[in-house]
Amino acid sequence: MKALAIINQKGGVGKSTTALNIGAGLILKGFSVLYIDLDAQGNLSYTMGATTSGYNAFGVIQRPETVAEEIQHTPQGDIIASSPSLSQADITIKETGKEYRLKEALEMLGGVYDFAIIDTPPALGILTINALTACSGVIIPTLAEVYSLQGISQIYNTIQTVKKYCNHNLKIEGILITRFSGRSIIKREIAEALEERARSIDTKLYKTKIRECTALIEAQAKRRDIFSYAPKSNAAADYKALVAEILENKGEEDNGRQ
Repeated sequence: MKALAIINQKGGVGKSTTALNIGAGLILKGFSVLYIDLDAQGNLSYTMGATTSGYNAFGVIQRPETVAEEIQHTPQGDIIASSPSLSQADITIKETGKEYRLKEALEMLGGVYDFAIIDTPPALGILTINALTACSGVIIPTLAEVYSLQGISQIYNTIQTVKKYCNHNLKIEGILITRFSGRSIIKREIAEALEERARSIDTKLYKTKIRECTALIEAQAKRRDIFSYAPKSNAAADYKALVAEILENKGEEDNGRQ
């Protein structure tokens, strides 16, 4: 199983939307996907119709051996759902090895899934550290805004620390611009600056940019992924292209199980 963490400590950049639609795009390609919602806000879990009480991600962080029991099966896919208790994780999870809880859990699942897509909270705390320790790659969604450059530097420093001490194979797969408008000159200029920043931290800016699209907002309201809600929309085309880029990077474009 290949685990991809969707990370940015800034809120409102489309982490949950990106996690949902990358997973949905992979499922359409024939891959099996497990979603993991580590954000106490639970946006991904809500959209997928999962319950945040009972079996959930906080149970996995507390007791990795229960991971198979924590998985919920929804019409949109399998998910380890969020829990409001995740907001207390930095206070309550203090035992030695706390950074490895999610990694241990995913190892127990073996090859049940092809991909795990991990949605993370807008903070660089123990939950994000667990995601970075467990995953093989990181995708950083961001807006074409000047503050994004500073935020990416903070994420990069955290990733380097985790790579040094917890996950030597950790890699930033790429930076993804969301809510993009090519008509804005300043956004185009910042996109160029983001591309340069990506090169400086040994990654890339994805060629695909997720354009601003009303269909994405509507899909959220209907609790649907973009492919099932508006398959002919710009957003569906963009996320389809992004998934193709992700698979091309991993040499797996032709390995789906259609």
